[in-house]
Amino acid sequence: MLESLEWLENSSMAIAVRQSLWAYPALEVIHILGIVLMVGAAFMFDLRLLGFSRKLHVGVLARHILPWSQRGLFLLIIPSGFLLFITNAQSLGTDTTFWLKMGLLLLGGMNVLIFHRFFFSEISEFETGNPFPLRVKVSATISLIVWTAVIAYGRWLAY
Repeated sequence: MLESLEWLENSSMAIAVRQSLWAYPALEVIHILGIVLMVGAAFMFDLRLLGFSRKLHVGVLARHILPWSQRGLFLLIIPSGFLLFITNAQSLGTDTTFWLKMGLLLLGGMNVLIFHRFFFSEISEFETGNPFPLRVKVSATISLIVWTAVIAYGRWLAY
C-alpha cells in the first residue's frame, strides 16, 4: 500500500497541483462548495424528516434538493477530494484522522443507501404534517451526526 501511495503522490497530476500557486486553494474551494451542496441539502431533508417544516411535502422536497446533494458529491467532492489526497497521499494514508473520516464517509453512505432502499418509498408519499416512523427519524439523526463529524474530521486533517 505504501508503494501505491508513493506512486500517487509522485504522479504528474499530484506534482502539478503541488507546484501550482492556485490549484490547491482552488481545489479546497471546490471541495467546500461540494460539501455545501451535499451536506446542506442532506441537512434540510433530515430536518424535514425530524419534523421541521411540516408544510413541505417530503416527496416534493426530495425531488428538489436531493439531486443537488448528488451533484455536489459526484461532480465536486469526489474529484476534488481525490486530487487533494494525492498531493499528500503518503502522509494521509497513515493518518488516523484521515481513516476515521473515511470510515465515517462509509457509514454515512451506508445510512443513505439503507434509508433509500428501505424507508424512502414508505414516506415519500406522506402528506404534509404527518410524523415519520422512529426508524426514519433515527436515520435522519445518524445522517446529521455523521456528516457533521465528517466535516469536523476533514478540518482536523489540516492541523
